[in-house]
Amino acid sequence: MSERTLLALELDQETHARLERLAGLCRQTPHLMMKDAIVQYLEREEKRETSWQETVDSWNEYQATGLHVNGEEVIAWLERWGDEAELPAPECHK
Repeated sequence: MSERTLLALELDQETHARLERLAGLCRQTPHLMMKDAIVQYLEREEKRETSWQETVDSWNEYQATGLHVNGEEVIAWLERWGDEAELPAPECHK
């Protein structure tokens, strides 16, 4: 079992009332809703950070090699996706 840390969270009265109301409607405790919200937020932001890092890495690779695929090539490929005459993925070029 992982260790747990107790955190205190201050909410304004309006936000607290909204949390209490929604928790009641969802038949959950406000505590569980806050835990779930924090986990979802962290997962979303971690995915966003990973996506950003992949973008930076791709840009750096392009800067180093000049290899790329242009938009027209990608659109032509995607337009044939699932067709009997499906095209292979376009190859990177300079």
